[in-house]
Amino acid sequence: MADDPAVTYSSYLALDELLGLQRPRSAEHDELLFIVIHQVYELWFKQLLHEEAELERRLAAGSVALALKTLHRVRTIVKTIVAQIDVLETLTPLEFDSFRERLERASGFQSAQFRAIEATFAPLLGCLDTLLVARGHSDPEMEQRLVAAYHTDAPAAQLCEAFVDFDEGLQEWRYRHVKMVERTIGTKPGTGGSDGAAYLRSTLFKPAFPPLWTIRSRL
Repeated sequence: MADDPAVTYSSYLALDELLGLQRPRSAEHDELLFIVIHQVYELWFKQLLHEEAELERRLAAGSVALALKTLHRVRTIVKTIVAQIDVLETLTPLEFDSFRERLERASGFQSAQFRAIEATFAPLLGCLDTLLVARGHSDPEMEQRLVAAYHTDAPAAQLCEAFVDFDEGLQEWRYRHVKMVERTIGTKPGTGGSDGAAYLRSTLFKPAFPPLWTIRSRL
């Protein structure tokens, strides 16, 4: 309508609401950094889920080129998430401890969006396999289809390698995360009563797309 206020940078991004969402529970200087970093993580998780939904659609449509484009964006987002740990690691153990009790039982393990991202791995692998079948790779086992694609189907092989890039980025994020926790709280229990670094170490080297790694010795 003519009398509606013009869209501005601030209104388009809802900055008044966004910048009001950081509410430290202590007067400690470093708590704001902790909140900002984790809120930004959740925003990137939201974008990853958005991109993964599009990736499923593009794989279902058989569009290798567009799926590659989406995977490149996903991998770049994961790199950004990894890089954020550099900022979080400027927080020393004593600085974190100064406000840690304010978190009470709040823990990163409670991130519903990250659990949702993990839940997409099997469906994405299934979509990739369906695309391989559609492209004529009809070997009886999935790993055989993958090996055949690498030997005879350059676009499909490139797509598989893009999935591996994504998977490697996720594993890098897990590794950097556990080292950050170790240097911040050592072997103490995690926030919220979790096993902390001990649990995180158990998640290392567990690929999101296992068949894409197991075929390496067969190529």
